[in-house]
Amino acid sequence: MKKLIATVIIVFAIAYAYANGITATYLFNAPSVASGIGAKLLCSSRYVSGLSPEQSFDDLTQYSSILQYLDVDYDDNNRVVTTSLFGLAPTTASYQPGLGCYTEYDGFDARASADLQPMPVFNSRWPHGTRVETIEQGMQSQLEAMVAQDNSNGLNTRALLVVKNGNIVAESYAQGADPETTLLGWSMAKSLTAVMLGNLEYRGLLNVDEPPGFESWTADARADIRIRDLLTMTDGLDFSEQYNPGDDATAMLFTEASASGYAIGRPALHRPGTRFNYSSGTANILSRLYFERTGGSLTSSMADYRRHIAGPLSFQHAVFEPDAHGVMVGSSYLYASARDWARMGQMMLQGGVLNGQRIVSEDWVNRATSPNGSSNQKAYGYQWWLNTGDAAPRWPDLPADAYAAQGNRQQSLTVIPSQNLVIVRLGWTSGQYPANERFAEIVEALR
Repeated sequence: MKKLIATVIIVFAIAYAYANGITATYLFNAPSVASGIGAKLLCSSRYVSGLSPEQSFDDLTQYSSILQYLDVDYDDNNRVVTTSLFGLAPTTASYQPGLGCYTEYDGFDARASADLQPMPVFNSRWPHGTRVETIEQGMQSQLEAMVAQDNSNGLNTRALLVVKNGNIVAESYAQGADPETTLLGWSMAKSLTAVMLGNLEYRGLLNVDEPPGFESWTADARADIRIRDLLTMTDGLDFSEQYNPGDDATAMLFTEASASGYAIGRPALHRPGTRFNYSSGTANILSRLYFERTGGSLTSSMADYRRHIAGPLSFQHAVFEPDAHGVMVGSSYLYASARDWARMGQMMLQGGVLNGQRIVSEDWVNRATSPNGSSNQKAYGYQWWLNTGDAAPRWPDLPADAYAAQGNRQQSLTVIPSQNLVIVRLGWTSGQYPANERFAEIVEALR
């Protein structure tokens, strides 16, 4: 009976799809993408973020109504999630301590040999440790009121945190989150990936004016791409950031064992340096570059990341998930607490230094937060969104020097140097979040 019902639903779905202009490519890829996104996100939500199965599934189905038809099996003992769409394209994702969740692919076992201990947690004052003794009650009350208003309006804000003059002055949490909850930053991971490349430059392991060195690029137009072009997303590669089944972004993230391998295989479309094209594929190429420059294995690259990035930043709870190939998914899969995200923002605000350790050069921070040289969209630096650079400011009510890491579902790490201010907002908003207005209120209140 279940198979009969599924068949009927599929027939009606196909008829509906064709009647509404949905392509055969979409239909062909829908089961694998739906099952892939389901297994991966449900596993991480449950076993990395610690959210309930009900909350995890509700978050997932906000992406598409078809996801409500997934068959989901949780194995809490082994921390494994298996999904399928009407029995099609069954996909399994499993959790591994220190690495988070990953989709399993035959023939890829890079993660099997990894044995990572949790990052140390310190009782010292933030940003080095977990102790926060700098809350300002007036700002705290205002932040709590903002979060309450957000959630009464259906915006699903889960963390809102403000750092002023190097101190956490207010932080508010909701919907099951707390200061230790690791939440998915989506594309905010791109900004940390850029920092990781900046650290390689600081250590003399990379020059942004050189080509990345991929052999497959040497015989065609991609030979002209420089690392700087990748950092500013002006590489000219043909990559679609749409999120329909069959598009590049969904295929790369939810159906491919090697996200970076998929992106490296994309052909050239524009001359490097001339056109900005927002691309998660480009961010994963940068991750692959970090992987190769730090030993070419999951073990070596993760050790380097912990020693030179996560350790100096004093990440307490962050998890940077790799793909099946063993490369960190620099476009998307960094899970971190609001306090951890704020640490990255404070490091940028302090010119590349945090906890007494230099992570990137001050010159790198300046270049990373300067407009690019494209002809179409200049207000984007080294994987950071800028307030200025185009005809109109991105956030008209914020100071001109504001810049931000941003992610799907309206994740935001906003840095405002002129105010010595860092604001972190994490949540699960379908649609727009009033960041310009909200953050302008915070700036005004702190004056």
